[in-house]
Order: sequence, then structure tokens, then C-alpha cells
Amino acid sequence: MRLLPFLLLSGLSLSAFAQQPVPSNLEPLPPPPAFDAQEAPLDEPEVTITKESEQTVEEFRANGKLYMIKITPKHGVSYYLIDDRGDGKFVRQESLDSGLRVPRWIIHKF
Repeated sequence: MRLLPFLLLSGLSLSAFAQQPVPSNLEPLPPPPAFDAQEAPLDEPEVTITKESEQTVEEFRANGKLYMIKITPKHGVSYYLIDDRGDGKFVRQESLDSGLRVPRWIIHKF
């Protein structure tokens, strides 16, 4: 029963697309910009990794300014030192999880 309306709608949509003329003033797309692997993207932070005997220290910088340090001890859980205000004073955080839990609902399962 649903097959007939589907065939009619698809036939009408195909005929509508067939009637659209192709514009005569089309121009080719410009070539993509050249990729230079030497240039670092501006939106990615600079990361300096220092491995010591008891811990690994990762320093994150944006525009040359240190804003976060991740410390991973040899035995234990990593923690972060974050400069929230930009005043050079770092505050310890055990994880970057803010604790915000956004509700999620299943709308449709396939």
C-alpha cells in the first residue's frame, strides 16, 4: 500500500530535477591552498613534554603563554595545574571534568 505513493513521489521529484536548466556562467573552483607542514596551526597549543625519573610533565602554551601543566607520576593518577585567571598562579585539579552532566535522551534507535 505504501509502495504506490512512494513511486509517485519519486517520479515527481525526478521530473522536477530533470527540468532544472544548468547555468551557463559556471566557473571552475579555485585550487585549494598549498599545505605547508612546517607552519604550525594557530589554534593548536604548543606542548612541551619533559620526562623525569618519577614523573612526566606536559606544559601547554597558547601564544607563548603557559596556561596548563599536566603532571603524570610514574605510579598514580595524573593531575593538572591550571592558570584560570591568567595571573601566573596555578590551581591543582585532579581531572578536567567539570562535573556538569547534560541530560541525554534516545530519540530513535536503528
